Amino acid sequence: MEAWARWCCRHRVVVLVLWLGALVGLGAAGGSAGTAYSNVFSLPGTDSTRAHDLLTEAFPERGGDTDTVVWRTGAGSSVRDASVRDRIEPALEKIAALDGVGDVTSPYAPGRAAAAQVSADGRIAYAQVTFVRQAADIPQGLIEKVVDTARAAERDGLQVELGGQAIVRAQQPPAGLAETVGIAAAAVVLFVAFGSLFATLLPIVTAVFAVGTGMLATMLLSHVTDVPEVAPLLGSLIGLGVGIDYALFIVTRHRRGILRGLEPGESVARALDTAGRAVLFAGGTVCVALAGMLVMDMRFLDGVVIAASLTVVLSVLAAITLLPALLGFLGTRVLSRRQRRRLAESGPEPEEAGGPAARWSGFVERRPRAVAVLAVAVMAALAIPLLSLRLGATDQGNHQESTTTRQAYDLLAEGFGPGFNGPLQVVVDKPGPADTEGLVERIRDTEGVAHVAAAPPSATTDTTGTTVIEVVPTTSPQSQETDRLIDRLRGDVLPEAGADAHVGGVTAVFKDFAAVTSDRLPYFVGAIVALGFLLLLVAFRSLLVPVVAALMNLVAAAASFGVLVAVFQWGWGMDILGLGKEGPIAAFLPVIMLSLLFGLSMDYQVFLVSRMHEEWVHTGDNARAVRVGLAETGRVINCAALIMICVFAAFVLSGDLEGAMAGIGLAAAVALDAFILRTALVPAVMHLLGRANWWLPACLERRLPHLAVEPKEAEPPAPEELEVLVAAALGTPRPPIPPGSAGGCTAPPEACGAVNPYEAAHAYETGDAPRDTAGERAKALPAYDAHDAYDLYDAHDAYDLYDAHDTYDLYGTHEAYVTHEVRFTYEPATPYGPCASGPDADSGAEGPEGSGPRTPVVHGFIVTPDGAPIHSVSLTLLSKGGRQLDRVSSLADGSYVLEAPAPGVYLLAATAPGYASKARHIMLGDGPLTYDLELVEAVGGGVGAVT
Repeated sequence: MEAWARWCCRHRVVVLVLWLGALVGLGAAGGSAGTAYSNVFSLPGTDSTRAHDLLTEAFPERGGDTDTVVWRTGAGSSVRDASVRDRIEPALEKIAALDGVGDVTSPYAPGRAAAAQVSADGRIAYAQVTFVRQAADIPQGLIEKVVDTARAAERDGLQVELGGQAIVRAQQPPAGLAETVGIAAAAVVLFVAFGSLFATLLPIVTAVFAVGTGMLATMLLSHVTDVPEVAPLLGSLIGLGVGIDYALFIVTRHRRGILRGLEPGESVARALDTAGRAVLFAGGTVCVALAGMLVMDMRFLDGVVIAASLTVVLSVLAAITLLPALLGFLGTRVLSRRQRRRLAESGPEPEEAGGPAARWSGFVERRPRAVAVLAVAVMAALAIPLLSLRLGATDQGNHQESTTTRQAYDLLAEGFGPGFNGPLQVVVDKPGPADTEGLVERIRDTEGVAHVAAAPPSATTDTTGTTVIEVVPTTSPQSQETDRLIDRLRGDVLPEAGADAHVGGVTAVFKDFAAVTSDRLPYFVGAIVALGFLLLLVAFRSLLVPVVAALMNLVAAAASFGVLVAVFQWGWGMDILGLGKEGPIAAFLPVIMLSLLFGLSMDYQVFLVSRMHEEWVHTGDNARAVRVGLAETGRVINCAALIMICVFAAFVLSGDLEGAMAGIGLAAAVALDAFILRTALVPAVMHLLGRANWWLPACLERRLPHLAVEPKEAEPPAPEELEVLVAAALGTPRPPIPPGSAGGCTAPPEACGAVNPYEAAHAYETGDAPRDTAGERAKALPAYDAHDAYDLYDAHDAYDLYDAHDTYDLYGTHEAYVTHEVRFTYEPATPYGPCASGPDADSGAEGPEGSGPRTPVVHGFIVTPDGAPIHSVSLTLLSKGGRQLDRVSSLADGSYVLEAPAPGVYLLAATAPGYASKARHIMLGDGPLTYDLELVEAVGGGVGAVT
């Protein structure tokens, strides 16, 4: 990934031109080709699908959308009054004359059918307007003309309203409003987090490119495959969220690298090699979760999977190509002015994370049980409403009361009964006249039926045609009594009549869809949980990490659906949010929401645990790994969650109730997942599990493929690289080596001799060897010998590390000290001082007399060649790859203590004003290591290095 990032930085103009060309090219192609979205809603094997197929085959001419104009007169008047007819009839004639309107059925026409369009009390009537096209294909201008013409007939005492799918489209807010509001809110969050305009714009620009190309590509794909109309909405919903988040993670890692002393180009490479790998893996997990929808075997979901997965793939591609190119253009301007000024004045920031995130991480480490219990209690309370979840369909009766579609719905329910808005269609294949009449009578006598009417058969002969019997229930389409009526018709009435009949209609379709969803949902959830488990198992080579992730995903899903039920089914807060009337949860929502939720939850899990795993690989200390991982990723995960919440919640403004459900549900899910699960429950559980987090059976270890989310651990740096490494870690410049010196010899190597210019003498160095530019004796680099250069701990050492009467402070504060012999009191490593204690006891060996776990430490004195102590020397302990692990200053007597997370090889670096810096490789065992350092006054500077 580093090579890829450097290529994108070097060829940033080419990368930017390619993306601009793709966006413009797809836009031109999409503009000329248009869209061909199809509302394919097929449920193979269901009764409603069979009824729909028979109806389509028998009545192919029924292709246009049918909407309704409803009017009501005041008390004491009738719709048949001349004053009312004089206003309504001319309006209906004007509507019928509009280009694109096929037919208008008026209640003022002669015949029994027209008379049935007037309510029993004579105050409410309706006319049906049939367009020549489906609602999605009707021009917006035509719909507006129909609405304006009908509403113009209103006067005092005469209310006119309109309903239907085409009318719903006309009253929706402008396209792109939800996306614009979401992006604006995300920009505010980013600016508050970064404090830099350029850093704020980077994730947004990257996401806009990804979502733009994804939506345009989906438009073109709609011509070659079935893509439902809702697919672009869901694609933009998930694309904006993950696109901004993925860029945010990389930009945050890049900014941190610059603040810690890396050059911008190197920082981009490091960011892409760490956060970029996590983005690749996270994007893959989202696509896997989306692909889980294919398990449902519902054709219309295939297009949703294509649109959403394509947008996610393009978001990942933009994050690892376009973003590095843009970062190459900006350089250090990705930092705020204050950060750039502080970097220039004070030098690089320390490696250890600080601030509220670090303090919270330390609190979780100290109180894991309390945090876990509280988090579980909150999630369990929020999941309680899930027990009353009822899947169904939303209709215009759920719209806001101020909309004309809701008013028309209520007027029809008032005048013709609540079931009038959702009639059932009993489709009978090839019945005889007697069969049809007998079936109509049976249905009329069925409990829950308000009205029954048979339409003329489709063919010229009664024995070969298909007959449609319209059944109006006594209850509303969303009522459970209506569902029971459908079951009675299918289970009792139709089989007893012996007719080849099927129950269809919108209400029956959504009932079947809810039943199919409920039956297949366990397989769907099992599939995406199993796939996510396998991916995490391979990535982190741990058994418990994926188990914890799967459980957390299920907990997040339960709590988020509990919130959804409380808001949309129970009606809590719907008036405040302006969401209309409560009702059942849309039947298709669990499938889509669970896919997105599992994908996004895996994103946060990957970003959090990958940083923990990276620290675990470096140190082998679970407590430190969890603490550092949460401290360094907690803030960015919370920031990313806020962005997601803004983007999802903005879809309340989409004008689509299902879109509002998805937005509120996903916003709640992200908030609960990020702020409670990933920030509290997951780290608390991992602290309680200890080293078991990273356990993997040997049989699996041998058989599992290797998939590295983190970059490969760096090899120990060569001696000639130590000066640059230490200078970068300590924030000091590398001094030049004067020509003619041991380090700057211009003669051939054989003439200069095998001299290391950055090597210094130590206890084992004797003789009159030449001195380097720092004035120290220099000699050839010795071979590694664990019993030579490494002064391992000896129980009989002069330094008593376990004396309880010590007056020395382990953590470098200026306490009292003794001048001749320093006695140390050893305590286990803790996150924020010797008084803190963590739950994990896996980072060291046991001390004497059962004193508890011990952390490897290195201690000693910093002295001059004459033995005089040197105070205020900055000592840094680094990992083999250069990661800062601990940093202290020597006390007035020259003493110091540094702690390591686990036994191993480390780099010890010392620097002080006026003295030559020095770096040493040391090996720490389970116990302490005594290591004295001798510094000489600087002569031109330099870093001593010995391996």
